[in-house]
Amino acid sequence: MITPNIFLMNKRKRLYLAGAALVVLLNAAAWNSAAFSDWYIEHIFPLWVGTYGRVTGLFSFSVGEWMLAAGAAAAVLALVLGMLWILLGIRLAVLTVKRLAAGGSESGSRSRFRQSGGSLGEARWAEGRESAPERGSFFRRVSLGYGRFLAWTLLTLSLVMTLNCFILYHASPIFGQYTEEENEYSLTELISLYNMAAERCNSLAEVIERDGSGMALYKGRGAAEDTLRDMADEARELMRALGETYPRLQGYYPRPKPLRFSDFMCQQHMQGYYFPFSMEANYNDVMYILNIPSSMCHELAHLRGYIYEDEANFIGYLACLQSEDDFFRYAGYLSVLTYLNNDLYRAWKDNPEAFREAAAEIQPVTVDDRVWEDNIFVTQEEWDRINGKALIDTEIVDKAADAFIDTNLKVNGVAEGKKSYSKVVRLLLQYYRLMQGSS
Repeated sequence: MITPNIFLMNKRKRLYLAGAALVVLLNAAAWNSAAFSDWYIEHIFPLWVGTYGRVTGLFSFSVGEWMLAAGAAAAVLALVLGMLWILLGIRLAVLTVKRLAAGGSESGSRSRFRQSGGSLGEARWAEGRESAPERGSFFRRVSLGYGRFLAWTLLTLSLVMTLNCFILYHASPIFGQYTEEENEYSLTELISLYNMAAERCNSLAEVIERDGSGMALYKGRGAAEDTLRDMADEARELMRALGETYPRLQGYYPRPKPLRFSDFMCQQHMQGYYFPFSMEANYNDVMYILNIPSSMCHELAHLRGYIYEDEANFIGYLACLQSEDDFFRYAGYLSVLTYLNNDLYRAWKDNPEAFREAAAEIQPVTVDDRVWEDNIFVTQEEWDRINGKALIDTEIVDKAADAFIDTNLKVNGVAEGKKSYSKVVRLLLQYYRLMQGSS
């Protein structure tokens, strides 16, 4: 007859296996069907943002950041328990060897105990039972219980990451939905796009507010005491407004949250982070302020299912350009200027003659020095502070972060890895070609 405990244990196992099978099936469906991923993003994914995202949005701090801290603590505890089990195993092996070495004399002693009527043998047997793993049984129960907890936690995380991240990587690309898919662009088109961004940057750099040292200032609409909070509300409104043109961007947006460990994010050269397990858009509030508007919109784009970095860059750019605020528009153009400049440089390096011919037709605009001064990730003052107190060298952290991000993207089917960020230029070329065609 099956006891209730065994029945419950088997039921837990069946539930665990069913959860694991669901994770495998969902990932298999996503990898093999873009139509499934598109349907999921359109009909199911918004539910998580509108429910779970609203709950985590009630907290002023980044819930995902503290989840990561809790995960790190859980991993350390697992490592400690593992080391203790190793030490116990070594101790048991040593005691076993000693017992085997003393086997002969022990056998003689036992025969003498039996001859003496067994009283001394019974005492030794009782003593052995007392010293046997009675004290270790509690540690064993704790270890097994923690192991089960970790197993269920990993399964839950796998399911959440599948639902909120992995499936999104296999949806149809944005240019398949809203723009014409083109494969070739001329150098003159690239130079024209670069010139447009450069001219806008040059003009907007002169009109935004600055402090006494020339650093950009954002005063917003005065709707909130906290400047960054006001900026976050503006980003949410811009994304909702963009949803009027691109329906998939409609819906609820939680307020982007600053990261407590932004110094560490600076060492990784990360501007923001989307936490799939907390449905939050987070940003680095230590980086130069002109990076923040597009980063907020970028991370919010992930919450509408646009998980690819180039697509989120593109959406962040479009959102910023809708603003009536010069600061947001300037930040939007700045967010793509480096990508355009790098593509222009590569075009010149790959084929100098073709570039000269294109430049003779349309001369590239010179970007003002003030724009390049604004086009920084972190001010030198902040870098000095961060590096002065860093526990790990910034170069090591940056390389490790690059390797992790690159691997994560490739595992999820992004063959270009981190290089995919720069593909925003192709999206911009496609977008403006379409805009010209419709005018």
